[in-house]
Amino acid sequence: MASLSSSSQVIRGNSGVEFPQLRRSGFRNGISRVGFKIVASETKTEPDLSVTVNGLKMPNPFVIGSGPPGTNYTVMKRAFDEGWGAVIAKTVSLDATKVINVTPRYARLRAGGNGSAKGLIIGWENIELISDRPFETMLAEFKQLKKEYPDRILIASIMEEYNKSAWEELIERVEETGVDAIEVNFSCPHGMPERKMGAAVGQDCVLLEEVSEWINAKATVPVWAKMTPNVTDITQPARVALKSGSEGIAAINTIMSVMGINLDTLRPEPCVEGYSTPGGYSSKAVHPIALGKVMQIAKMMKEEFGDKDYSLSGIGGVETGSDAAEFILLGANTVQVCTGVMMHGYGLVKQLCAELKDFMRKHNFSSVEDFRGASIPYFTTHTDLVRRQKEAIRQRKAIKKGLQSDKDWTGDGFVKETESMVSN
Repeated sequence: MASLSSSSQVIRGNSGVEFPQLRRSGFRNGISRVGFKIVASETKTEPDLSVTVNGLKMPNPFVIGSGPPGTNYTVMKRAFDEGWGAVIAKTVSLDATKVINVTPRYARLRAGGNGSAKGLIIGWENIELISDRPFETMLAEFKQLKKEYPDRILIASIMEEYNKSAWEELIERVEETGVDAIEVNFSCPHGMPERKMGAAVGQDCVLLEEVSEWINAKATVPVWAKMTPNVTDITQPARVALKSGSEGIAAINTIMSVMGINLDTLRPEPCVEGYSTPGGYSSKAVHPIALGKVMQIAKMMKEEFGDKDYSLSGIGGVETGSDAAEFILLGANTVQVCTGVMMHGYGLVKQLCAELKDFMRKHNFSSVEDFRGASIPYFTTHTDLVRRQKEAIRQRKAIKKGLQSDKDWTGDGFVKETESMVSN
C-alpha cells in the first residue's frame, strides 16, 4: 500500500452543520481510489451516485449481498439489468457436495405477538448454507456474466476449510473467471463453523490472521473480509484482516439467533422434521446493531490506518435510501442488500437510488464522497458527554436573562436593560 498525504479543514454543508474535511487517496496496482473525504458542494447539480472503491467503478453504492439474490447466472443477470452497482455471488467452495441444505430454511419475525401473521416483517432468520451448486457451474456462470457485462462489478464470495492449498486453488480458479474482487466469508454463523469455516475463522483472530495471509499472498484482485458480529469487539478481527493485507472490510454478516418457538407445537422455528438449529438473523431489526458495528470499524480504520487505501461495505437491514445514507454517514463506501431483495425484489435498487438522491439534494451534496463519514466525529465516550453537558449548562447559566438585582442597573444601558425584562 502506498502511504499518502492528507489534509484537514472545516467545511459547512447546506444544512448548516459543520463537517471536518478529510481527504485520502491510495493506489493498488496502479489504480487509485478516493477514501475518507467529507466535503459539501455549493453548486446545486444533480446528485452523482457513482463510486470508485479499491479501483472498482460502480454506477451507485448499492451492492447485492452474498446469498440467494446472487445464487446463479439468471438472478445475477437480473440484478445487473435492474441497475445494482455490483453483485456479490453466493459463497462458493471447492467441494459443493459437502453442502446440503434443508427446507424450510427461513423464519420471519413480525411486529406483534408470537406467531403474528399480519404485522410488519422486522426480522428474518436463515439456516441456509453456502452454494450447493457444483463449483465448476458457478465458475462458468461467473465467466459468462463478465463476458456479457464487462464493465459491471462482479465479486466472488469464497469460503474454504482450514487448508492452505485449498484456499490457493479456490482463489486461482475464481480469479480465472475474470471476477473483479473477492469477498472472504469469515462470518457465516451456522453449519459451516462445524467444519472450521465461516465464523469459526472470523471469531479466532489467530486463525484469521493465518488464513488472511494465505489469501492475500495469492489474490491479485481486491479482497474484502466479511466480519461476523458474533464477537465481543468487532474491531479486533477487522484490524487483523487489514493488517494481513485485505483491502476492505464488509460488516456485518447475520447475528446468531433463535427466531422463536411455535406455542402450539412447542417446536422451534424454522422447523425441519420437528427440529431446528440456531441461524443467522437479518432484516430491519439488526439495522441499529449493524450501524454500531460499522461505526466502530470506521473509527478504528480512521484512527489507526489513516490515509491508507482501505474500504468499508455496510450491511444490515437496508430497505430504504435513508438506511443506506446512515451507513455512508458512518464511513461506508458501499451498502449491501440481501434480505431486502428477498423481500422486495431486484427493482428495490431504483427506490434506493431515488431516496438517496433525495437525501443528497436536501443537504446539497453532489456526490457520495461529499458526506461519507460525516457523522463519525460526533461519536465520543460517555465521560466526554457528561463533560460537554456540564460545560453547556455552565455557559447557559452565564448568559443573563434580565437583571438579577437592583445593583445591576447601569445608566448607559438603561433602555436595553428594561427591555430585557419585558415579556411581550
